[in-house]
Amino acid sequence: MNATRRMTVRSLKVLVLACATVSIACLVACNTVEGVGKDVQQAGAGIEGAAEGASD
Repeated sequence: MNATRRMTVRSLKVLVLACATVSIACLVACNTVEGVGKDVQQAGAGIEGAAEGASD
C-alpha cells in the first residue's frame, strides 16, 4: 500500500469517527433540550396557577 492510499484511508477513518461523535452528541443534546423544555413548561404552569390564585 502506498503512502497516499494509507493517508486517504486514515483520513476516511477520522472522518467517520468525527461524524459518529457529532451524531451522538446531537442525539444527547436533543434529549437534554427536551428535558429543559419540559421543566420550563412546568415552571410556566406553576407561575400561571399562582397568578390565577392571586387574581381571585
